[in-house]
Amino acid sequence: MSAVGRGFLPRIRFRRAAAPVITHHPVVGILGVLLGAIISTLTARITAFGLADIRGAIGAGFDEGSWITTTYTVAQMLVAPAAAFLGVVFGPRRVLLVSSLTYGVAAAALPLTGTLSGVLACQALAGLSSGTFVPLTIGFIVRNLPPQYLVYGIAIYAMNIELSLNISASIEGWIIETLSWHWIFWDTALLAPLMWICVWFGMPREPVNRAMLKDADWWGILYASIGFALLYAALDQGNRLDWLNSGLVTGLLLAGGLLVAAFVVQELTCPKPWITFGVIFRGNIPILCLLLIVLRLVMLSTAFLIPQYLITVHNYRALDVGDTLLLIALPQFLLAPLIGTLLRWVDARVTMAIGFTAVGMACFLASHLTADWIGGNFLASQMLQAFGQSFAMTSLIFFNIKNLSPAHILTLGALMQTMRLLGGELGAAFMQTFVRVREQFHSFTLGMNVEAGDPTTLGRLAGTTARLAARSADHAQAAERATALLGGTVRQQAYVLAYIDGFVVIGWVIIGGLVLIALLRPAPKA
Repeated sequence: MSAVGRGFLPRIRFRRAAAPVITHHPVVGILGVLLGAIISTLTARITAFGLADIRGAIGAGFDEGSWITTTYTVAQMLVAPAAAFLGVVFGPRRVLLVSSLTYGVAAAALPLTGTLSGVLACQALAGLSSGTFVPLTIGFIVRNLPPQYLVYGIAIYAMNIELSLNISASIEGWIIETLSWHWIFWDTALLAPLMWICVWFGMPREPVNRAMLKDADWWGILYASIGFALLYAALDQGNRLDWLNSGLVTGLLLAGGLLVAAFVVQELTCPKPWITFGVIFRGNIPILCLLLIVLRLVMLSTAFLIPQYLITVHNYRALDVGDTLLLIALPQFLLAPLIGTLLRWVDARVTMAIGFTAVGMACFLASHLTADWIGGNFLASQMLQAFGQSFAMTSLIFFNIKNLSPAHILTLGALMQTMRLLGGELGAAFMQTFVRVREQFHSFTLGMNVEAGDPTTLGRLAGTTARLAARSADHAQAAERATALLGGTVRQQAYVLAYIDGFVVIGWVIIGGLVLIALLRPAPKA
């Protein structure tokens, strides 16, 4: 076993418990864990798109209602570091049976509470439950698929994440147009029983590893879980509360940072640490963790930029935004088997680089947008991005697996979930703040060129006033409306320039990712 393979795990105590166990119905079990991955991502995205409808239904204000989405994802982060430990001690089957049942009950009950406190409580329970889904998915796929089909299972897993990320707007829009806000939660609640049935019949029963419960590094798990959860909450609320100008955000960052520091000290001094840092920082693992953060940052940033451009500049509804994002989602059905086949013969670092390059090209292509662009104008960049993200995500997961021994594969899921959540939140927080700051900058610089008394400005205002005169009470009202329209045009153009800046920045982040890929060494031979 390679040194890299002994990394992110409680030394050799995982070895026996993590041995592969092939079920009689592995396909059914894999369907169950893939459903879990879909539920986990879909819930977060649909809730984000439907947040305004949820707030209105329960009478919550903008500030307090913003905690509805934060509570769910913070709860996921809280359980992410411990997910692999729970899976090894109790077996993935027991954990997922309890989690899927709990999630289904929480999601079904949430719309019936009718109050913000009830919604937050159900969101916390749903997040803690679904937070175990993704970490245990990869482990089960690796341990229960024959080697020749493993890469196809990984490709399907990556495809599911892409689909969930990009079909959410369409689903939320259709729900609000056709049904009611309750179905924002009930749609995934209906998937939970199906997941439970698949897990029951498709996953093997494994004995409880009671020895690990006695020797567990509980303090290390506790420090990591709470520390990362607090940092995530700070990132999620930072843009709304103006970052370090908010005492709450500052407190969350300090508390989270101190707990993460305590976690590091605990692992360095504990006789039986949960994580051996001397091993985790060897080989490709640190670079792969950074690449996963970069890729999730890029995916969530671009998933923010296009919808917000369409909503802000062209007043698109969620259903209209969803039609554009489907351009990324639908090609996944064709790309998954193609990537799976390629990875059987081509070095994963090559396909990873191809994927990152395609995403970078898509970002630079989208940076040529103007205020006249609508959903269809993003077709070329969206198709290129769909191709790139599928190649990059599948190759990155596959190369991660090749750098770990099978005995430690369960922990890869927990590591991926932690990096996935952090990377995604870093991307969303960064891009929200970046666009806000750049819009303010461009509004100021554009406004400086629209000077009162300037002949060009006066001419435009006069022409607009003349056109509005027939639909106004008097000349003064027409002039006031003309001034408001000019201000709106300036703001619109400022937003367009801010979104252009966003695409350019993400393109340069991708270039940084390509540099990291160039530093990767060949995976250890099995």
